[in-house]
Amino acid sequence: MMNCKSLLVFVLLTQVSLCPALAQKRQIRYRDRKPQEYKLTARASEIDPRAKEHPEIDYVFEAKGKVQDLEHAVVDTRKKPRGKLVIWLMGYNSQLFDRLSNYGFHAIQVHYANRWFSKVCRENPVGETCRGNVRLEAATGEDYSDQVSIPKPDGMKERALQFVKWLAKNNPQGEWDYYLTPDGKDLRWEDVIMSGSSHGSTTAARFAKHQKVSRVVMFCGPRDQLQNWQALPSATPTNRYFGFSHVLDGGWTGDHYCRSWELIGLNEYGPIVNVDQAKPPYGNTRRLITDFDVKNNTRRAHSSVVPGGSAGKNAKGQYIHEAVWRYLFTEPVDKVGKPVPLDPGCEKNQRDS
Repeated sequence: MMNCKSLLVFVLLTQVSLCPALAQKRQIRYRDRKPQEYKLTARASEIDPRAKEHPEIDYVFEAKGKVQDLEHAVVDTRKKPRGKLVIWLMGYNSQLFDRLSNYGFHAIQVHYANRWFSKVCRENPVGETCRGNVRLEAATGEDYSDQVSIPKPDGMKERALQFVKWLAKNNPQGEWDYYLTPDGKDLRWEDVIMSGSSHGSTTAARFAKHQKVSRVVMFCGPRDQLQNWQALPSATPTNRYFGFSHVLDGGWTGDHYCRSWELIGLNEYGPIVNVDQAKPPYGNTRRLITDFDVKNNTRRAHSSVVPGGSAGKNAKGQYIHEAVWRYLFTEPVDKVGKPVPLDPGCEKNQRDS
């Protein structure tokens, strides 16, 4: 006759055998005979034949003889996997992806119908939900806006799913199927990090309001200074949002980023910290800025917070923000700074200002 402990073990084993979802692996173990960093590319239009162009918003697969819908992925099977997938919502940045794979992440850059920004929501003043709704439609492929018509196969969410399924088939060494639900119909969003710069960081944050994800990393953003979505309830816990900006970026000097950060609620996790005057973990804050010398070049300031030609370097030619990038993507989300009041100098009501 079974005792209570034996009965409990029997019940749990029975549930696992009857429900494959409970038995799904929760830890990645590479079985690569030749461990290496894999960099993979594929065209969105070839991965999914349902994908369509949207010339009405300047979204096409080829332009001036050049492919426009190429998607990128990276994984390094020599590194200990973190079990997190970074989805990057901006142009491919090879140096950033090298760092992500070195940290132990899987990372993809998806090509989706995102060229709408200068084509719609142009009325003056723009409605306070217009851009936020377009962003959500572009991200999900669901009908949230009357300004665009972006079906599911052309939204970020479906493009990411189809790309990961393609990667699971074509790069089994990378164990990409870890990020698929048991039925293969969706990504396991709880293990997804949304990230981007500028336009991409804004959509990443808007999507995270709608869909619970593991983390959001926002470079030079979010903007949408006349929109109200930043204050909506968030499916993603607010301690999972991280931002980084240069103080000469027009989005910063115009109070666009500080406004979004505060509306999201990031002041609850510490003050704004200048990374050039502090060391990791920066008081575990979610709001980071830099004021390194960009020769008063605001365009450079905007793109200076990610690896690349505009980023800051020391006398030896080394990037000065390596520790910042690692912090943004890897600092445990449950470690948070102390709450601080809203900044009275950051203009939140920009519609009336």
